[in-house]
This record gives sequence, C-alpha cells and structure tokens, in this order.
Amino acid sequence: MTRSTPFFKAFGPLLFGRRSKSALASISKLEGLEDLYAIFGDLFAERLLDRSDKGTNSRRRSLPPQVTFWAFVGQALSPKSSCREVVRRVEAWWRWGQLRSAPSVTASAYCQARQRLDLSTLRLIRQQTAWQMERTVLKEERWREGREVKIVDGTSFSLPDTAANQAVWPQPHGQQPGCGFPVAKMVGLFSLASGALLEESVGNLHVHDSLLFTSLWDRLSKGDIILGDRAFCSYGAMAALFQRGVDTVMRLHQLRKTDWRRGRHLGAGDRLVTWSRPGPAPEHWSQAQWDLLPAQLSVRLVRVMVVAPGFRTRTVLIATTLTDAALYPADALRELYAQRWTVELHFAQIKTTLGLDVLRCQSPAMIQKELQVHLIAYNLVRALMQKAAHLHDVTLERISFKGTLDTLRHWAAVIHACRAAPRKQAELIGRMLERIAGDPVRRRPGRSEPRAKKRRPKNYQLLNKPRAEMKPSPHRNKRPKTALS
Repeated sequence: MTRSTPFFKAFGPLLFGRRSKSALASISKLEGLEDLYAIFGDLFAERLLDRSDKGTNSRRRSLPPQVTFWAFVGQALSPKSSCREVVRRVEAWWRWGQLRSAPSVTASAYCQARQRLDLSTLRLIRQQTAWQMERTVLKEERWREGREVKIVDGTSFSLPDTAANQAVWPQPHGQQPGCGFPVAKMVGLFSLASGALLEESVGNLHVHDSLLFTSLWDRLSKGDIILGDRAFCSYGAMAALFQRGVDTVMRLHQLRKTDWRRGRHLGAGDRLVTWSRPGPAPEHWSQAQWDLLPAQLSVRLVRVMVVAPGFRTRTVLIATTLTDAALYPADALRELYAQRWTVELHFAQIKTTLGLDVLRCQSPAMIQKELQVHLIAYNLVRALMQKAAHLHDVTLERISFKGTLDTLRHWAAVIHACRAAPRKQAELIGRMLERIAGDPVRRRPGRSEPRAKKRRPKNYQLLNKPRAEMKPSPHRNKRPKTALS
C-alpha cells in the first residue's frame, strides 16, 4: 500500500502519522528554548550545537541539539523538574511559535535526545563559559600583581542504584549490598575572582582528592596560585607545581611536624624553612617521576590565629611557595587563605541550589552528561552575577546565587516576549541586572549555622535489607511504652 497522497499532500501527516517537513524545518531553526538563549547565547559559540555532517546528530529531528541542550539546562536550573515537565515546556514554545503541525514529543523521546548530546561538546561549552567569565574579570579583582588565584577542593554526590553505576562508582564499604547508593567524587578548580568552575575531575569514592587533582595539573597556567586545604598539601604536589611555575597556598598537612626553632625568621608567625624530598616514592608515583622533583624545596610557614567569640582560639599553619615577604606580606597570605572558604559556598550552590547532590540518570554515560549540564548551568548563573556586579559596582561576593536564579526564572520569558523590540528587550535585561545587584547579601560576621535539622523526619523504617527482601513492620507507627505509661 502506498503511503502518499499526491493530490492532497496536507493529508499525509494526518493519515499516516508522518511529520510535516515544514514543521521540522521550522523547529530546526529555533535556537532552543529561546528565553534562555536570549540571555546566555553569547557566552559560547553557537555552532557547537549545529547539526553535524555525519553521525548521531546529522539527521533532522523534532528535538535538534539546540532545543535539547537548552531544555536540559532549563531542567538543571529548575531542580526536581521531571522530563515530562520539560517536554510540556518545549511543546508550549512550539505552540507559541504557531507551529500548528509541530509533532508531539514524549518524555522518552526527550531522554533519547539527551543521549545524543555529545559529551565532549558539553565539556567545551562549559570551558567556553568559564573562559568568557575569566576574560571579563577586572584588574582590581585579581590578587597581587594581577595573579590568578584558583581554588581546589573536592566533594561527592549520590547516584541512582543501578548495576552500571555501581560498577563505575561503587557504594561505600560500610553499606550493605542492595541498601546503599553509588557515590561519585569530584575535584573542582574554581576561579577566586569570578567564581567560575574552570575544570573538574571525577572518580569513585575510594580515590583520594589529591590523586584526582593531579589530572588537572596540565590545565594550569604559569603564574597561577593554587589555594587549597591540607588534603592537597604534600611535598610531591607543591614541588611538581612549583616546577611548572605554579605557586601554592595550602594549609599544612596534619602529619607533617614543624619545629619553629629551625629556618629563617621573617616576622611574627612567619618563617622560611627547607623541606627535603623523601627517599622512596609514595604510592601512585613512579620512582622515575619522583626523582625528577627537586631534592629540596623552600617553603614559607605562616601562623594564623583564628579567634571567634565564644570559641577556643585555634592555630592554623599555612604552607606556601610564595617566599618573598616583601611582595607577599604575611597578613596578605592570611587574608588570601581566609577566602578559601568561598569554594564551600560554590559547592553548596551547585549541590543544594541546583540539585547536584543526587543525580537521576541511570547510566554512567548519562551521569557524565548530567554533571556537565549542571556545571554549565552554574557557570551561566555566575556569569549573570558577574555582569550585574560590574554594571552596578557591587562586590561579586555580595550578590546572591539563589536570588539571581529566582530572578532569572521569572524575567527570562518576559525578556524573550520582547524579542521583536530590541530596545525594549535590552531595557528589560538592564532592569533584571539592576534588580539582581539591588538585593545584596547582608554582612553577618560571626553568624553560627550548625548543620542540624529542626524538623523531624517521618517515622519510616530504615532499609537495612534489599527492597525485595524487606518486610514492613506492622508496629512501626506505635510508640514504645515507657515505664511511667
């Protein structure tokens, strides 16, 4: 049976379910969900999301890479939104564009379209957004002599309990089989000036942060300064980075003993010492690589007294390869290390505000893509914060990430609705940036925020067996009787 209607071509899609070629052509011209594209489209090269000449994304589909990418980013900017909700949003945009013959899309089709996104392209987009932010950093936002300071730290996130995820990112050893979740670890490299996530390295929970950090060394530039906690402070790391022209400012590792009677006195709580290279190569270092490191390394130790009302005074030791006391005074190093805490805020914004704490994809390949999209979404919001701070002369750290995200969600559609009036659209973007900068985070020094929950959870049983073997207790809602009752 022929499936064509030569005299009534418009009846073809209605009778046989074929998609209208004109509808597919119109959809392929869209830049995606254009409300986000109107604000962030200039942060990376548009051609990265074009159809390829051959391969997976060479066919003309109802969900081209542009639409899929911006839908995925929109889903990351709205944590806990389902794929069905994103599909409804895409359909609403098509109807708004008066595509009457636009095909209906299912959540399954959207998930398949996400799988067709290229992981290397997503990484390139994330790197370009970070590069754009670094390019617009002001001179006064950099540290002394215009040097770039990059913060390194690690975190972890939970994944769905599938066999494929468990094989790549196994669950912690203390959890029973069938009762735990795979956990992935990520070491991120952030810019101190812009807050952008520059690079990342992902591994399983049983790989130390310092080992993941070594994979990022080739992406550092000569003259950079690495700011990190004591997990990254070792002779091998500091000496290898110093050979590359990269200085380090880190908290001294707790296992390294110090003797303040040795070395050269530079000032109060400031001393220059010499570290010698240990003889045998440590684990994960070959002896040949270890022998290439210098036999001795000049390290400057700076004592920091942490004084907080109501708490004991703590002493923190900083180890750094910035040995010139005239160019880098001890107080400047103390203030610099105090800013290391901002990386904890960055991870909180990514994991708590954007929902990266628990990912939802079922396969390792899609977990990598979901991670990259979340990092892209984070950089996009940070770029909006940076633009608002520069235009309205506000310190970047005073601008709220959550406030910027909330403002973006409600202003994006209104900005796109005025796309036919460029002047009005530019005015609305300016008003949005003014609103972001006009709601600064209040300064609250000495604030105590213990990690404790006030609201009690529901009285559910704990899953201490595989779900198929678990039997609910009939008395779980009954309170135990006390001696007085």
